[in-house]
Amino acid sequence: MGELTGLADDRALLGRTSTAERVSDILRSRIADGYFPPGQRLSEDSIGGALGVSRNTLREAFRLLTHERLLVHELNRGVFVRVLTVQDVEDIYRTRRVVECAVVRGLGEPPFAVEAVAAAVESGLRAAREGEWKQVSTANIHFHRALVALAGSARIDELMRSVFAELRLAFHVVADPRLLHEPYLARNREILGALQAGDRSGAERLLAEYLDDSLKGLVEVYTRRVAQQA
Repeated sequence: MGELTGLADDRALLGRTSTAERVSDILRSRIADGYFPPGQRLSEDSIGGALGVSRNTLREAFRLLTHERLLVHELNRGVFVRVLTVQDVEDIYRTRRVVECAVVRGLGEPPFAVEAVAAAVESGLRAAREGEWKQVSTANIHFHRALVALAGSARIDELMRSVFAELRLAFHVVADPRLLHEPYLARNREILGALQAGDRSGAERLLAEYLDDSLKGLVEVYTRRVAQQA
């Protein structure tokens, strides 16, 4: 029984940690959907009150998201949504290229279950027709999450969930979201078409080119921003 000593005392900690993980899931999703922009201070009172959780639980959720590089804690100032650097953006895309292309390459034999991918493409096109470019950005992230989900791996999904949340932080620096996202609506549809046709290698090639071009565009935006700040 010695190995069980103290576990009863840890029961409350387990419950708090589970709640903190659920809170971090909510906040991560909000960041990924663009509700919390880079540099925004997160109010413990406001968020804790809205979610009905204790200050300790919220601080644990903040700590989890800080480890995921989505938040930063500044001494005597509070917790802020992280502002990415050019190096961060390059590393995000390095990760995306390795993971997303590997998922497509390893799909196996067609037909592929691309219903969620197709739904994300249609959601992006619909948002574009309505001029809702923030929603186009959200649909684009959902498109790539659906691609990653084709691997059928909970671990890959978990890894990429925080990567895509970081990606949304990168998108915030773009002054004209239409300029950033509109060209990729057609490219998303091209990738979907290749998958629907069972052309796995073609889809991977389109995806790799897509990611390279998207990285180049974001790095140019970041470089201009750094120059303006200097």
